[in-house]
Amino acid sequence: MELNITLLGQLITFAVFVWFTMKFVWPPLLKSMQDREQRIAEGLAAAERGQRSLALAQQEGLEYLQQAKQQAVEIINQASKRASQIAEESKQQIRKESERLLSIARDDIQQEWRAAQEKLHAEVANLVITATEKILAHSLDESAQHSLVKRSLEEI
Repeated sequence: MELNITLLGQLITFAVFVWFTMKFVWPPLLKSMQDREQRIAEGLAAAERGQRSLALAQQEGLEYLQQAKQQAVEIINQASKRASQIAEESKQQIRKESERLLSIARDDIQQEWRAAQEKLHAEVANLVITATEKILAHSLDESAQHSLVKRSLEEI
């Protein structure tokens, strides 16, 4: 019988232990497990939202990168057009300036040409007059010399 009383004592002790555990230990343990489950669920939801946000941010980053590349291409094209435009304007200005300088040079050459012609005419006239004087001084009288000089001057 002692075995039965021992068994009955152990059974009562076990029942008290189970009741005590279910009344005082099990509810806080269940509450902490539910809290932990809720935190894990919130963490998983936050991770999922984070992954969506990351994917969205990557997509926006790619779009911004594409826009930046497109703007860079447009800026390069505009710069290239402006450079060619500036080069063309420079060429036109150089042409105008060279034409102006060429015109000035031609005018200077014509003026020098006329001056040289006038000087040459004057020298030729002086030589003719000198030669005529020398020739006529020996062969003509004074009235014939004057008429000859007059005709010579009119021809020049």
